[in-house]
Amino acid sequence: MSTSTADPSEPIHVESAEHLSELVEDNAIVLVDYYADWCGPCKMLEPTVEEIAAETDAVVLKVDIDALQELAQDRGIQSVPTLEFYANGEQAERLIGVQDKDTLLSTIEDLS
Repeated sequence: MSTSTADPSEPIHVESAEHLSELVEDNAIVLVDYYADWCGPCKMLEPTVEEIAAETDAVVLKVDIDALQELAQDRGIQSVPTLEFYANGEQAERLIGVQDKDTLLSTIEDLS
């Protein structure tokens, strides 16, 4: 069981690089959604990401690349949406652009 106090059925908004590291280390399967408020495709992807948080054991994190520019830069995020998947603290997959729910679910399943 995670030591995180967050509700895993909803996306968690990341507040800092340390917060991101802590959440990735504390949870077995993590999906990180790098987004921006001005990004149309990010808005299209948002309901899907929320469903993934509600329907799977994966912990879903949201990173606002405008609020956390340095973090996004350090991670090499060049376009949004970018989705990163982590398994047991290690980055396992990175997808760029809007993805359908089945793609996200099968990626999470492969990591489980």
